[in-house]
Amino acid sequence: MMEADGTLVSGPFQKVPLSQLDFSGQPYSVSVLKVGYCQSQTDGTFRADGTITLINGPKTVLVDTGGPWDRDFLLVSLKDRGLDPGRVNLVVGTHGHSDHIGNLGLFPNSLLIVGYDVSEGDTYRPNQLAQGQAYFVDEHISVVPSPGHTGQDVSVQVKGTSEGTVLVAGDLFECCSDEDSWRDLSLNTAVQEISRQEALRTADVIIPGHGAPFRVIRKR
Repeated sequence: MMEADGTLVSGPFQKVPLSQLDFSGQPYSVSVLKVGYCQSQTDGTFRADGTITLINGPKTVLVDTGGPWDRDFLLVSLKDRGLDPGRVNLVVGTHGHSDHIGNLGLFPNSLLIVGYDVSEGDTYRPNQLAQGQAYFVDEHISVVPSPGHTGQDVSVQVKGTSEGTVLVAGDLFECCSDEDSWRDLSLNTAVQEISRQEALRTADVIIPGHGAPFRVIRKR
């Protein structure tokens, strides 16, 4: 249900759309470089691109790289922030769809997490993501399994921002107002519903895969 101010009510949670794209914090800040979109076309196709998010602090983390068509945009966006691909420590692909991992080739020297795979070069590291356990980058950043949209989705949780805990969620959420649409794109709606409820329970701000960030308000 949507209220007059754009707030969406989902059970014990309210989702409030935000225009804000930058979230300061210590030691990490979070910036949405590109807001993703998904638009139906009259010929039955749809146009889509994934949200691209940069996490800056002791480590530099890029969450989703957009599609291959975003290559120049991504390089310019990093350069505008004094970065080049070689300075990105970790690249996370929330899942394996082309509009989310289209530019992994720009980061051959970064640690890569794509779904439940954790790799550096051709070396794959053991982890417990498939068993439902988070992969901890440090005490502030963790990669958490959030399956449903595909079988191996992950989200990135960032603690300590000015807005509290930020979750970069990939397509766990399409957008703030995705109450019905996400189901049509889900591999397993029951599993994704569980993942969504956990995200709403633990995050203060969620950055979805195809829309602007939104704030989560938990009813008392």
